[in-house]
Amino acid sequence: MRAAALFLAGVAAVVITTGSAVAQAGRYLAPPPVVLSPNLTDPWVMQLQPGNVPIYAAPQARSPRAWSAPAEPEAKAARKADPRTRPLAPEFLPQEVTYDGPAAPGSIVIDTVNRFLYLVETDGMARRYGVGVGRPGFTWAGEHRITRKAEWPSWHPPAEMRKRQPGLPVMMAGGPKNPLGARAMYLGSTLYRIHGTAEPWTIGHAVSSGCIRMRNEDVTDLYERVKVGTRVIVL
Repeated sequence: MRAAALFLAGVAAVVITTGSAVAQAGRYLAPPPVVLSPNLTDPWVMQLQPGNVPIYAAPQARSPRAWSAPAEPEAKAARKADPRTRPLAPEFLPQEVTYDGPAAPGSIVIDTVNRFLYLVETDGMARRYGVGVGRPGFTWAGEHRITRKAEWPSWHPPAEMRKRQPGLPVMMAGGPKNPLGARAMYLGSTLYRIHGTAEPWTIGHAVSSGCIRMRNEDVTDLYERVKVGTRVIVL
């Protein structure tokens, strides 16, 4: 019995040794190829082909839109503009022009429609100035003579004007802020005058209560060129 037991132990040792050797050798053998069934091969091949993987662009952040204020209508902007900054149109500056009208040299002709005053000269010429004239409802036409001339005249607003504008004084002394400006030439026995102004930006416009207004430098120039008795024709 003892001999049989020793024999079986030897056989077991040989089997274990052989199995271990085979296992060690199997670690270095190439694995058998993987064989896929036909119905599974195509999906794998399609996934491995280049260019078939969809590429999605990353979402782009929206760039902020620049905000700008709506454009203001030109008419509204013009209304808001300070009229005192309005430049005088070149045609209203003093200049020598041709004159073919009937008035005799030395006469003054005032074109209220086009806002010009002409001092008629000889040889078919005239000295032309830009003027401001009566606003609608205060226009007039006619012929008068200069009856008086004054430098830096005082102003006495008539009763009708003070009624329309209660804040007006009864009298304002002459000076740079006086509405009559630097010079005044009185027409006949009327309340109308050719005079200067403290608002030169109004030249070329219908803004007065009937008087003919000029820039202070222009009315001073005219004042020196005419005398009492000069004929004035208002058209």
